[in-house]
Amino acid sequence: MRTRNRERWRDPERVRRVAYGAAGLIIAGVVTTVEGGLSVPAGWVRLVVPIGLGALALRPAYRTLVFAVCAGFVAMVSTGESVQLGLAAAGLVFLSTCEDPARRPWLGWVVGLTGAAGTLTVALLDQRGLYEQPIGFVTAGYLLGVLFRSWSRGHALTREAGELRGQAAWLEQRTNLARELHDVVGHHVTAMVVQAEAGQFSADPGAALRAIADSGRTALSELDTLVVHLRDPDAAIAVSAPPRLSDIDELLAQPLRQQGVTVRVGLDPEPGLDEIGVLTVYRIAQEALTNVARHARATVACVELVRVGDRVRLRVSDDGIGPPPAPTRGSGLLGIEERVRARGGSWELSRRPGGGTVVQADLPVAKP
Repeated sequence: MRTRNRERWRDPERVRRVAYGAAGLIIAGVVTTVEGGLSVPAGWVRLVVPIGLGALALRPAYRTLVFAVCAGFVAMVSTGESVQLGLAAAGLVFLSTCEDPARRPWLGWVVGLTGAAGTLTVALLDQRGLYEQPIGFVTAGYLLGVLFRSWSRGHALTREAGELRGQAAWLEQRTNLARELHDVVGHHVTAMVVQAEAGQFSADPGAALRAIADSGRTALSELDTLVVHLRDPDAAIAVSAPPRLSDIDELLAQPLRQQGVTVRVGLDPEPGLDEIGVLTVYRIAQEALTNVARHARATVACVELVRVGDRVRLRVSDDGIGPPPAPTRGSGLLGIEERVRARGGSWELSRRPGGGTVVQADLPVAKP
């Protein structure tokens, strides 16, 4: 409750109303109680109150002008005997500065300063001594107005930045979820299709059905995890156990081998990757091999992971029909691009000399 009240009183709009109310009370209290010591009858000064109240119905640009003119008038008519009018002039300059729609407010300051300079000139000409108090009051009102504007704008920018950070985090979560849905569930569904097609010509169709059932259960389990994340965005996305590089040969290559494709996997025993780097390599290889199973009509596929200096190079190639002349970037290729960019690496999809496709990604090794 205490935190909520603190935040409520820090709200710029609420603080603005309080500040305007205080300035209005000071102006009204000063100009309605002044009796003498003016260069004009006191009744003229009291008109500032209804004029200021009427200005509230105008647009900000016109309110700024009305408050500025009133500030200049009050500063002009004050004398050494009515020094309290400086408070009213300061309040009017403050209101004019706060209401000024310009990026750099100047109208209230200039008009108020002109009035203060006028009364100083009159005092010097009448040999009544140096009467510089209105200049000090006008300057104080302007500085308070500028400080309030700066605080109000900074608070608004901080709030907007927080909202944008929240939206960016939400979008990142949605992107991660879409990528995982495509990479994980899509891979298992592809494996099920391959197993079903191979089972039609297998001597043991029951084994193919059991493999399909296993893949289906795994896909359903991981899909359920992703659905939980949809219901609770704060929950971490965790689909199955973190993959190992050896899973590329033991798991990802199996659908291709069941299609009759020869898959060769060569992995550097010390690639220098952290857990996130291993996941990135695994997902890229997963997408590339899934595309081979779906589209390539290849007989041989190769996966190579080697370390070259401070970079790790993953190369997945096949001898199939090759990529189309202008490949469209669907969810899979977009997922590869997002993962590689997040790691500060690079990647390319190209045609293999002699026919086929090559997907190559270069990623930085983990920092020690």
